[in-house]
Amino acid sequence: MIKETVTVKNKTGIHARPAGVIVKTAGKYQSTIELVYNGKTLKAKGIMGLLGAGIKGGSEIEIICDGADEKEAMAELKGLFESGFGEE
Repeated sequence: MIKETVTVKNKTGIHARPAGVIVKTAGKYQSTIELVYNGKTLKAKGIMGLLGAGIKGGSEIEIICDGADEKEAMAELKGLFESGFGEE
């Protein structure tokens, strides 16, 4: 299991489009992938939990990956957050 903390760089936070990108990316991996925000653990492969969490821009999130391909999953998810999901 590996854990890393990232910052949501896009101003609008995790709304429908970034949440969809997270779910699609997480779904490519066998590992269990969770995001921890404000003490809540969210499954990265479920869009409703991500949308319902109300994650705002500038927030810190912990990514937890556990499984055979955890390093690859972590690298790709970190890249998404660092890029701001392609938003300003």
